[in-house]
Amino acid sequence: MLNYSVLSKSPSHFKNFSGLTVPEFDTLNSQITASYQAFEQKRLARTDRKRAVGAGHPFSLTLTDRLLMLLVYYHLYLSSNLMAYLFNLTQSNILKDIRKLEPLVCEVLPLPRKMQAKVKRLQSIDEIEAMFPGFRAFLDSTEQEIPRPKNRRRRKTHYSGKKKRHTVKTQLAVNADGLIIHKSRHVRGSMQDYPLFMHTHPSLPGQIRLGGDLGYQGVRKACPWLNFVVPCKRKGSGSVVLKDAIFRLSRKLSTGCLMGSVLWWSM
Repeated sequence: MLNYSVLSKSPSHFKNFSGLTVPEFDTLNSQITASYQAFEQKRLARTDRKRAVGAGHPFSLTLTDRLLMLLVYYHLYLSSNLMAYLFNLTQSNILKDIRKLEPLVCEVLPLPRKMQAKVKRLQSIDEIEAMFPGFRAFLDSTEQEIPRPKNRRRRKTHYSGKKKRHTVKTQLAVNADGLIIHKSRHVRGSMQDYPLFMHTHPSLPGQIRLGGDLGYQGVRKACPWLNFVVPCKRKGSGSVVLKDAIFRLSRKLSTGCLMGSVLWWSM
């Protein structure tokens, strides 16, 4: 059976499974625990209850294990059948436990949609610089493998030529500290970065320089009002210019490591 006490003994496996390190999970767990009692009372106090508060079977897992289960579910995109086997629950209990805990996790985590709303309210230069150190932000997209679609049309539209498998794609924008300030809805894996950006992109203050990789070539021409930059394309065997090398490095530090640990949530 998979649980916190077992998985935390192997920090590398813990991060691979949940997307968080053990200290990061402990911090999140303490925040969830502090807010859980009030959240649960509010959830149980709904007016359409058919039974008294306290009726029904109690949760089989502790709050810590249910939080771990939610993170594993969204980070690895596992089926509910496999999750039921790993956590020794029924498939229906897996889905019910995750659904009941999701709203509380939404309140605690700095979710992209909340950060985007905060960005839109920025007014002074000091507020903008505090949110965007160096007045920089970086944009990239990442793909997540999905089971092979049964529908023939979806098999074609969701097949990624880059990954050589069926995927969905999500676009993320982060500040220089790696904080996600924009997340698009997932789209079919065959969609390229440029049309995805034209379909949906972050709304940022004009002072922010938004950087993307070579997949976003053409954005500056199509949207001249955006402060958008892409690295210079290499020509022949010549080395990349210094400013381009610095741009690539800073972007990699802000988004490269982040992409591997993004929680695949659509809350």
